[in-house]
Amino acid sequence: MMKRLLLHPVHCLAFGFGSGLAAKAPGTFGTLAAIPLVYAMQLSGLLTYSIITIIAAIVGFWICGYTAKTLGVHDHPAIVWDEIAGYMIAMIALPFTWYNVLAAFALFRFFDIVKPGPIGWCDRNLKGGAGIMVDDLLAGVASTVVLHAAHALLNLSL
Repeated sequence: MMKRLLLHPVHCLAFGFGSGLAAKAPGTFGTLAAIPLVYAMQLSGLLTYSIITIIAAIVGFWICGYTAKTLGVHDHPAIVWDEIAGYMIAMIALPFTWYNVLAAFALFRFFDIVKPGPIGWCDRNLKGGAGIMVDDLLAGVASTVVLHAAHALLNLSL
């Protein structure tokens, strides 16, 4: 049934173009699927990257909610659009270097799995598309704040 749902454009996005169908660690595979997307978006410049990220986050509420409703499971593990949008936020305004990609990946997965503070509260208390998306968007924000602070402290050029 899941593979058949990939033919539907909304479900294909929710499943991260199929990456969410990984047997183990679908969130990690969804985040990995975001890397080439982030690379392509960064070629278009910061303004376009930011607009696409905002659209991905906003539309993600509906994409994830619609797919969850179709599956009859809130935050089904195969739904990874939230990881994609979160990683896009984690990489905002950072050069696409191996260390930024790796650090953003590690930080984002850490915040997404551990869910400290308000990230965990949102995960436990919000429902529907918001309940799927908001914790990952906050994990992306936390990741980018840490990365930008590290750049500033280490005097790395952005």
